[in-house]
Amino acid sequence: MNHQEPSTDGWHSPAAIWRNIVVGLAVSFVALSLGAAFGILSGRGAAAGMISAGIISLITALFGGTRVQCSGPTAPMSVVAATVVAMAFDRLPDLVPGADPNQFINLVMLLTAVLLILIGLLRLGRYITLVPNVVISGFMNGIALLVWASQLRKLFGGAEAQAFSGPVWANVGVALATLGLVVLLPALVGRLPERLRPFAPPATLVALVLMTAGVQILGLPIGTTDVSGGLASWDELSSLVSTQWPRDWSSPLLMTALPFAAQLAALCYLDTLLTSLVIDRMSGEPTRQNQELIAQGAANGAIAIVGGIPGAQATIRSVLVIKEGGTMRLAGVAIGVFVLVEMVLLRDLIAMIPQAVFAGILFKVGYDVFDLEPVIGYACRFTECRNRARGAIFVAHLEMPFIVGTTLVTFLWDLNIAVIVFTCAFYLINKVLRPHNPIRDLKPFQGLARED
Repeated sequence: MNHQEPSTDGWHSPAAIWRNIVVGLAVSFVALSLGAAFGILSGRGAAAGMISAGIISLITALFGGTRVQCSGPTAPMSVVAATVVAMAFDRLPDLVPGADPNQFINLVMLLTAVLLILIGLLRLGRYITLVPNVVISGFMNGIALLVWASQLRKLFGGAEAQAFSGPVWANVGVALATLGLVVLLPALVGRLPERLRPFAPPATLVALVLMTAGVQILGLPIGTTDVSGGLASWDELSSLVSTQWPRDWSSPLLMTALPFAAQLAALCYLDTLLTSLVIDRMSGEPTRQNQELIAQGAANGAIAIVGGIPGAQATIRSVLVIKEGGTMRLAGVAIGVFVLVEMVLLRDLIAMIPQAVFAGILFKVGYDVFDLEPVIGYACRFTECRNRARGAIFVAHLEMPFIVGTTLVTFLWDLNIAVIVFTCAFYLINKVLRPHNPIRDLKPFQGLARED
């Protein structure tokens, strides 16, 4: 379908500029809180996630191929970053003696940036449509399981993971209460008069503020957010870059880093371009896919030199920008600028947020990532809901093994192997074994519309 560029009349009026700045301010708090949560998920800390949320949004808004969007750390990218962090501190000293773990992580992200830019320059963005929807569905479900498992380990410990400091019951209670607020608040907002709904703050931000205040008032003895390693002032930026820039570019280290970089680049490709499909449908404008990938590469390279975490185009933050009335690149630029300013000015307040609050937020993120429609559709084949659920996705028996298989391989082994193996299997079966009766794929994938 050919999209027509919408009229730009009035977009640069003072009222439109002001509206986009206000939209950027509103969404910046969501980007800041999620950035902190994903920083914790990655293992690099809340400060790394927050600075990444600001820098990635700023660069991709200025140079990306999607006019109205918000990029930053995402659940899938943070899960893979966590494997890189774990490897760097656990196995790297044995593989490359004397290598600095933090600089190795940054080297992985710099190589990721180079690969993304090359993919964009080679104009490979259009190949996103070759990945079957059943494989994408299973891939997202596997990511959701990884998010849930990581937070359970942080709440209860075990499997070489250290639990949050403080009593387990207190951390679990805070996480569950946060999860309850994030789930229930949107329903309460839905009961407000329609004229008041646009003024309601995002559920994630409200839950974060209420739970932090509650824990401080009750004096619960649980761990709070570590903001060390970030920016306490703008004067620290140059020293931060000088300490994070990789100094070792030896062949053994590059060969060790390259597979992880290829994994992150492939995931950013999927995460960004699948999200752009959702945003395209809302905005009516086609994303310039290769330009978007180059911008994502530049952004991931920039955060590497400040010790950040990788990111991609983020669905819910992008959807929020559009729904709040964002119409210009200025909205995404404002998000990035406000996040960086808030990170410096609100540092002491951010340090009061309990770690368990982010666990509750991430449990909801895992649910949002999980693609439930095909699972429900398959269950409907065997129940009465088949007659009631008009328009539901009814999954064939031969489709379900692809979803389940991709989910399990992603969760238990490796997400890139899962996508490659089951994509190849899908085409092998359809083109060779069943050319006259191919496996029907799901309708255009919608699951990422809930992901952030």
